[in-house]
Amino acid sequence: MSEKPKYYMTTAIAYTSGKPHIGNTYEIVLADAIARYKRSQGYEVFFQTGTDEHGQKIELKAGEKGVTPKEFVDDVAGEIRRIWDMMNTSYDKFIRTTDEDHEKQVQKIFKKLYDKGDIYKGHYEGMYCTPCESFFTESQLVDGKCPDCGREVQPAKEEAYFFKMSKYADRLIDHINTHPEFIQPVSRKNEMMNNFLLPGLQDLCVSRTSFKWGIPVEFDPRHVVYVWLDALTNYITGIGYECDGESTEQFQKNWPADLHLIGKDIIRFHTIYWPIFLMALELPLPKQIFGHPWLLQGDGKMSKSKGNVLYADELVDFFGVDAVRYFVLHEMPFDNDGVITWELMVERMNSDLANTLGNLVNRTISMTNKYFGGVVTDKGVADTEEERAVDAELKAVVENTPKAVEGKMKDLRVADALTEIFNLFKRCNKYIDETMPWALAKDEAKKARLETVLYNLIASIKAGAVLIEPFMPETSGKILAQLGEDKVTEKPEILFARLDVDEVMKKVEELHPAVKEEAGAAAGEKAVIDIEAKPEITFEDFGKMQFQVGEIIACEEVKKSKKLLCSQVKIGSQVKQIVSGIKAHYKPEEMVGKKVMVLVNLKPAKLAGVMSEGMLLCAEDAEGNLALMTPEKDMPAGAEIC
Repeated sequence: MSEKPKYYMTTAIAYTSGKPHIGNTYEIVLADAIARYKRSQGYEVFFQTGTDEHGQKIELKAGEKGVTPKEFVDDVAGEIRRIWDMMNTSYDKFIRTTDEDHEKQVQKIFKKLYDKGDIYKGHYEGMYCTPCESFFTESQLVDGKCPDCGREVQPAKEEAYFFKMSKYADRLIDHINTHPEFIQPVSRKNEMMNNFLLPGLQDLCVSRTSFKWGIPVEFDPRHVVYVWLDALTNYITGIGYECDGESTEQFQKNWPADLHLIGKDIIRFHTIYWPIFLMALELPLPKQIFGHPWLLQGDGKMSKSKGNVLYADELVDFFGVDAVRYFVLHEMPFDNDGVITWELMVERMNSDLANTLGNLVNRTISMTNKYFGGVVTDKGVADTEEERAVDAELKAVVENTPKAVEGKMKDLRVADALTEIFNLFKRCNKYIDETMPWALAKDEAKKARLETVLYNLIASIKAGAVLIEPFMPETSGKILAQLGEDKVTEKPEILFARLDVDEVMKKVEELHPAVKEEAGAAAGEKAVIDIEAKPEITFEDFGKMQFQVGEIIACEEVKKSKKLLCSQVKIGSQVKQIVSGIKAHYKPEEMVGKKVMVLVNLKPAKLAGVMSEGMLLCAEDAEGNLALMTPEKDMPAGAEIC
């Protein structure tokens, strides 16, 4: 018997500064779906997650709470693990960076890199962002603030150890160019190459002396190891890496990692710092790093300071674990941010889960019990050409869906894979409408045909239930248990109950009074804007304007302007340069990879000395906030907008 192929995958380790919101929780659910799918394909999966527990921010928060840093992270790490378990995630290891074996290896790694000359002592002077625990030069700041989180920075100077990043930069560039699958999606690769690697890397600060909550540098204990050298190495220490050369059998088997699954906001650390650390340790690089997009609440990134945070346990109380899993997986595009709101959750619950799936299972079981006592066999009866055609079409969808899901999952397009499975369930519903079992039941001569129809339905639903297991494991089990091996259950269980959006929002408002204003806007109290009407145009006027879908392949600030960004936009086989006044709303790195709507045939003009060859379409609210107009579905660059 041949040995199963291995698949080692990780999430980013969650920072223990507080309870994770649903946007953080999305990552562990996404990783779990991938891990479960790989297991179903015959892989021996090792799935690691955990917590990142050192740093100045932790030290400060613990002081505010009047507890030690270790007491603080013990509490938060326990809460994170509780939520991961509540979401039914099947991780194999939960590592903490306060684990003794991890801390010991980090000290050894630091010493090894110092001894070989990759780390040296110096002084750091620059602008420091405490939340990001990162130094920046003045030129790297955006409007005088942190380029990563937008918060205030403070001048800081201290003795520090540095890593010689530039020593390995050319080797990393070559690796990225020769391994197109290494950084995904491609927009993340372009961002790293154009914004960081090609302009040249600065040496990286890898120790601190201004706080104590970190792993001490063994040979210079005034210093603690900088958080990223500490945190990133969890991917090897967690599976038994030994810096002295006696790594465990588990490490030998599983490294290099097949997939690092991370948020797009930490892509730089994982695709530049981490590979270079591995090169210095003479270890192979991970096979793929996937920077997933964000799950946004309403119209913005979740943040406690904004008061717009949703938590997984609250959503589970309203909708159940599998409904929340379905939503976060289904609503996240491959490389664009997704949106979550209470109202949208209710809509998906009712339409996709209660109606498309739940009602399908319920009525199939009910009809099988009513007409055949719960037992049907394949009579293979299809008397007319029309009956043969609808049977063949259903069976073709059942046969082709696993292949379609496999193709989507191979490219980590998890939302698309889930859509393929629900297309199968939708086809089953259509099959019921086409065959009308209730009508067949009225004619005794049609009994064999009726049994064939119900058998086809049960077989098709079973096939879908098996496919849906990685995404909605409890629901999969419930469906298969109700359909049974040779007899359906006597009374079908309601898988998903329909919800009234007004009742849900009333309960939400009781829990979170601040949601009332947001709910009012969603209902139309604040969400509409009236603008002054422009003169009417004819269809011929409209026909003069050419709108197409464009893909932004590069973007940079216009140096002479505080408002303008200059984008290179791919439209079909052409690339147009377009200058837009959206700098206050988008960072250049956020633009790369976006699909946007473009007015293509606008007369070229110079803006701040830079030629612009078109216009990006945006929406603007009453407060002047802008949002790029993007296609609802993934469309190719150059598609006509009509």
